[in-house]
Amino acid sequence: MNTATLLHPAVPTREWSFPVEGMTCASCVLRVEKSLAAVPGVADVTVNLATEAATVQADASVKPEALQAAIEKAGYSVAAQTLELQIEGMTCASCVGRVEKALKRVPGVVNAEVNLATERAQVRMAGSADAAALIAAVEKAGYTAKPAIEADQPSSGLASSPKLPDWWQVAVAAVLSFPLVVPMVADLFGLDWMLPGWLQLALATPVQFWLGARFYKAGWKALRAGAGNMDLLVALGTSAGYGLSVYQLWVHSGHGMTHLYFEASAVVITLVLLGKWLEGRAKRQTTEAIRALNALRPEHARVRRAGVDVDVPVAAVKVGDLVVIRPGERVPVDAEVVEGASQVDESLITGESLPVAKHVGDKLTGGSVNAEGLLIARTIAVGAESTLSRIVRLVESAQAKKAPIQRLVDRVSGVFVPVVIGIAAITLLGWGLATGDWEAAILNAVAVLVIACPCALGLATPTAIMAGTGVAARHGILIKDAEALEVAHSVKVVAFDKTGTLTEGKPELVAFEAADGQHAALLGTAAAIQANSEHPLARAVMDAARRDQVGVPMASDVRAVAGRGMAATVRGRALRLGSTRFMEELRVDLSPLKSRAIELESQGRTVSWLAEAGDRPRLLGLLAFGDAVKPSAAKAVRRLRDLGVKTVLVTGDNRGSARMVGEQLGMDEIESEVLPEDKANIVGRLKLGGDRVAMVGDGINDAPALAAADVGIAMSTGTDVAMHAAGITLMRGNPALVADAIDISRRSYAKIRQNLFWAFVYNVVGIPLAAFGLLSPVIAGAAMAFSSVSVVTNALMLRRWKGSEE
Repeated sequence: MNTATLLHPAVPTREWSFPVEGMTCASCVLRVEKSLAAVPGVADVTVNLATEAATVQADASVKPEALQAAIEKAGYSVAAQTLELQIEGMTCASCVGRVEKALKRVPGVVNAEVNLATERAQVRMAGSADAAALIAAVEKAGYTAKPAIEADQPSSGLASSPKLPDWWQVAVAAVLSFPLVVPMVADLFGLDWMLPGWLQLALATPVQFWLGARFYKAGWKALRAGAGNMDLLVALGTSAGYGLSVYQLWVHSGHGMTHLYFEASAVVITLVLLGKWLEGRAKRQTTEAIRALNALRPEHARVRRAGVDVDVPVAAVKVGDLVVIRPGERVPVDAEVVEGASQVDESLITGESLPVAKHVGDKLTGGSVNAEGLLIARTIAVGAESTLSRIVRLVESAQAKKAPIQRLVDRVSGVFVPVVIGIAAITLLGWGLATGDWEAAILNAVAVLVIACPCALGLATPTAIMAGTGVAARHGILIKDAEALEVAHSVKVVAFDKTGTLTEGKPELVAFEAADGQHAALLGTAAAIQANSEHPLARAVMDAARRDQVGVPMASDVRAVAGRGMAATVRGRALRLGSTRFMEELRVDLSPLKSRAIELESQGRTVSWLAEAGDRPRLLGLLAFGDAVKPSAAKAVRRLRDLGVKTVLVTGDNRGSARMVGEQLGMDEIESEVLPEDKANIVGRLKLGGDRVAMVGDGINDAPALAAADVGIAMSTGTDVAMHAAGITLMRGNPALVADAIDISRRSYAKIRQNLFWAFVYNVVGIPLAAFGLLSPVIAGAAMAFSSVSVVTNALMLRRWKGSEE
């Protein structure tokens, strides 16, 4: 054997295989291999261009996240898939840690997050997710798992979880334990009502081994997996009390009455069962938002086919079908009105309390209620692609994710049970050896085991997140993940986009002037350039051209110039339409209409210029647009100021228009004429002071800034790109909801801190008291049961939160 082997014994290795996206040639392969080889602990790397996969041999200490980061650092990406599992059998935070470790050991798993409150595991895998391997890993750890139900089906909820006791089990345990407790209470008043020992045994045995069987089963599974959980603590503690009583009954049989402790073991199990039942009921209330959203799904739709109205299951409706919605009925699918007019109640989806008027061309959201008129609408989205399904997925995802603070709790929980068992052993030996009273020693050790409460630690954070995201969803605020909820509480600066966010986003052309006096020709030419554009300013120009019945010539070579305007050829002339910055870059002389532009900008108008490009650029005219500020915008800024949050306006609009809106609303800082790519830079500058920054926007050009901010907040009235980049989506175009989002985040985070404080206090105070013989097992069991119930109940207080509009 060589010296190297002696000095460096063989390190266990693992093989990882990652599908790599973005490779196009041999140099790509080399770059990925070099990046992976640089990760400490990697022994061998093979990258195959044909299969687009990387195979890595590394020691067991190498994390898959490090390998993925290396691939991304090289400029490529790992194709990842997320699988959700329903986990059964978890009872406390240490169970969570064990399931996560088991899942992360499965080859290909990049990350796994387990939530005790929702009993869900979100597993992120490189490549295709093998559900069978994940389920096998969970079962090996001592639990059961199955693929989670689809997000677009009604959730079965926590009621079906086999770990939660039924009410009759609690009732039977209470009935059997009551005769054991009464003599104990009577003894305090000098009354001797003690039952015969054999009768105590008969009452306590079914509680211990029938109703308490769940603790033995779950505890045994934990032991087989080489770990511990709350069930193991309860099983050990109550078995010790029960066993001591059986021993006393056997030894002193026929030698007079001796003190037995059957009531301690029976009452502890009864109290824990009661606590679990109450906890389950409270946890079901935290998922109320999901159930309320699922309840909005109609089962049938009335579809018009070949001129005949027929009732069909909603699942049978296809995109393009005409649906008929009568007054009082729920809208079955996302659709666009093609006939009729009505008022539609969207309150359970958007949080908007007032009905919304709907006419031909307006969008309907599945799950909303048609209030008064008959509507015929064309289906535009069904099933998983519907707005309601996307909302449910967002809320479920947010409730399943972990807040950053929970990771600290998980590390503590991982060593909690072994430490408690160690303290109980020290208590037993300490009391027994010091006093010689082994009965008291056993009872004190039992008290240590049953007061320890890893459940409260595990439930403290997720229940607050579930309650917070649920109540936010009911008020039209969709929080994408727990991290966004946690980070938003510390936001000190909010940057707003202007158009469509603080203003209505429906600009009108209020003035247009030609340098040569041919105003109609100017309008027609501008309309030609923007005829096929969906930009709000383009629509305003087209509306004005139709209103004034101006002829619109054909344009060719039309293209957008990012952040500046548009270019096109009309009647053989190369034309440019856009901002002042664009004109200055083209060296266009704006002096003929400069004073008029300044006058319009001082009135809050947005000015665009039309010019002919070439060697000698020539100004043709200007167009001025007006966009009304939203009535709720001033209230939004005022509420943020009350919360101690600074507001910044970041817009690509001209200085005059930006200053007028900013001063009208009382914004603290105004950034105007900002290019789309520079919005993210401004967000970065605002973050330099160490403050948390939120960005609020609604357009494609806001997406980089939304992603750059600590928290991105998107308006659902804007683009899908903006909503994907944001951590929070406001279901109504109301900027006042920004303050509501920050407020609910602060309240949720406060509940998390309160819950963690009480969860730690129960254990930090209770365990030493029990170890020093100052708590009986019955009191310890009651405290343990109450701790879990109290943190869930405290989280449920968030359900009382009211938005600013209520």
